[in-house]
Amino acid sequence: MAVENDVAQHYGNSGIAERVLAALRAANGADAPVTVDALSVLDHFHGRGIVATKELVELLKPQPGEDLLDIGSGIGGPARWFAAKCGVRVTGVDLTPEFCAAAETLNRAVGLADKITIKQGSALTLPVADNSFDRAYSQNVIMNIADKRGFYREAFRALKLGGVLVLSNLCRGSDGDFIYPVPWAETAATSFLATPDEMRADLLAAGFEIVVFNDTTEGTLPATIRNRERLEREGLGPLGTHLIMGERLREMQINSARNQEAGLGRTIEALVRKPG
Repeated sequence: MAVENDVAQHYGNSGIAERVLAALRAANGADAPVTVDALSVLDHFHGRGIVATKELVELLKPQPGEDLLDIGSGIGGPARWFAAKCGVRVTGVDLTPEFCAAAETLNRAVGLADKITIKQGSALTLPVADNSFDRAYSQNVIMNIADKRGFYREAFRALKLGGVLVLSNLCRGSDGDFIYPVPWAETAATSFLATPDEMRADLLAAGFEIVVFNDTTEGTLPATIRNRERLEREGLGPLGTHLIMGERLREMQINSARNQEAGLGRTIEALVRKPG
């Protein structure tokens, strides 16, 4: 519980939705509509932003009318994208109360409050019923969770028989000292990275069948380096995920990129299935 409190405090701060909407109006005009496309430059809290969410859609292949679970839903960018673009219902669960409040405000702003339910809670004790969801996904959440098998068991419990889970995880690469702070942790005290082999073993132990397990590091590294160089050269722009966590995100993103460039982190995308 102490670690969960530290994680929530790391991410949480007041006025997130208000900052996001004010920045959007400043950039696009006071009368410009608030849409999932307009928000997409700043509400997909993943190192690769909306590009990563679009790849997630391709891997998850949601069908209209299905129920999806977003584990670690942040301020709701991917949930809004899925609901708007794929015609699904999404339940998002996040540990950070301020993220949940911001997600609900932004869901209302884009007219999707009836398609998205946000619940504040832990990924280790998901506040959802057994066998409830057709598909689930989680992007760069498990780095904050030590009990990874517990995380996967909860996702397994929430899925219907035959349901699938897509994961975008940062895993541990080569040995060496990680540079902190990074977007998910100020220090190693709240950072828990498994190796790709450990991730595989944990998924199998939770009962999943592994359908796809790809190391995407080499393919994504050039864009990571370009983003790091841009941040070092130009700093933060008017719109971006720094509106969620503040100016400190610049240093965090630079450090995260340098860790991957040094081979200390590996990016893994996986599609796993609950048998049935």
